[in-house]
Amino acid sequence: MRNDFGEIFVFSITIQDIIGNIIVAMLCGIAIAVLYRHTYKGLNYSAAFTISLVMLTMITAIVIMVIGNNLARAFGLVGAMSIIRFRTAVKDASDIMFIFFALTIGLASGVKLYSIAIFGTIIVGLVYLIIIQFNFALPQKREFLIQITAKGAALPENPFQKVFQDHCKKQKLINVKTVGEEDNEIMEFSYYIKLRDEDNSKAFVSDIKEIPGVEQVNLFFDET
Repeated sequence: MRNDFGEIFVFSITIQDIIGNIIVAMLCGIAIAVLYRHTYKGLNYSAAFTISLVMLTMITAIVIMVIGNNLARAFGLVGAMSIIRFRTAVKDASDIMFIFFALTIGLASGVKLYSIAIFGTIIVGLVYLIIIQFNFALPQKREFLIQITAKGAALPENPFQKVFQDHCKKQKLINVKTVGEEDNEIMEFSYYIKLRDEDNSKAFVSDIKEIPGVEQVNLFFDET
């Protein structure tokens, strides 16, 4: 009974195991980093974060090998890691997902579950690519922001109503701004709109520009 209890604190690992675990973690980490770089659509891409995904996978595998099945090491490592303070806020939910992805694959690699690490990386990566490819998370109809700059004196009455009725399913005026003097008054209109056909957005912008007095039209939308 005493010998069985003592074996809990004994963990043997060979050089071949160490090299194999780290190599598998590295290869899977590179695959995760490439997936992240290929699918990222935000505005704040960080090369350092992409590299960190590879390193995080490898470091996690090393940490698991250090702990082994030794409870004392586990508690000691938790105490040591609690000293570190992470002050960089992760704003993108996909970044958090990739961090957990790298941690999980690193855990599997560290305990020699190579099949789980490799096939887990492949399957999760393929599912994520399919979701991104088919825009699974995007709504059927997106809301656009259109900003129209025009000469106030040259605008007809209700200038945009006809075009909005032809192209938009829904529109909402959110801001009107006037710049300049009365003789040369420039007006800026901002609307939230939902297009009937998003593929026909160029024709919609062209029709707005043909309205007398309109000088500039900007159409914005967010794909992320």
